[in-house]
Amino acid sequence: MTTASARHILVKSKEECENLKSQIENGSDFGDLAKQHSQCPSGRAGGALGEFGPGQMVREFDEVVFSGEVGKVHGPVKTQFGYHLIEITQRS
Repeated sequence: MTTASARHILVKSKEECENLKSQIENGSDFGDLAKQHSQCPSGRAGGALGEFGPGQMVREFDEVVFSGEVGKVHGPVKTQFGYHLIEITQRS
């Protein structure tokens, strides 16, 4: 079975999500921004979600994690929880 590891930052608005993505692209640390801004409890761990398989996350999140480029920051990705920036750290 395919598994993946990812980090994410969850915020309420698309604008905030785009702003954070811009900061990351300009050199800000993903983990630091997750600790400061993410509304998910994983933010305290720099957004790390650990390892998971298909179907363990909401559909929109899964689609990105299991098809997107590893090591790249993807998003904004809208789910029922808000807007996510997702960094796929590993997939096997």
